[in-house]
Amino acid sequence: MKNTFQTLFAVSVLSFGLTGVALADDDLYEMQQISKTFNLISLEEAKSKALAAKPGMIEDAELENRKFKKGWDYEFEIIDADGREWEVLVDAKTGEVTNISRDWF
Repeated sequence: MKNTFQTLFAVSVLSFGLTGVALADDDLYEMQQISKTFNLISLEEAKSKALAAKPGMIEDAELENRKFKKGWDYEFEIIDADGREWEVLVDAKTGEVTNISRDWF
């Protein structure tokens, strides 16, 4: 079981468009509460930044508490036009895209 330092909150997302993200109401509410509590950017802002850095379809999104460096990241799994999967990290405080890497699994 993951503790709060590994992952405070994870949301599985299924998207059927380049910009759409489907979330259950309670999951979205919880993400909004965490972002308000810690003064983070919204999921929509983070999604926009991730898609600008790596265009495609969002398959999964998570809001994670970093273990070693203090702070929060939005983590997106994005499928590009060629069907390759990418992981894009967006700093939830600054909105900066901090990492783009190919997901090989």
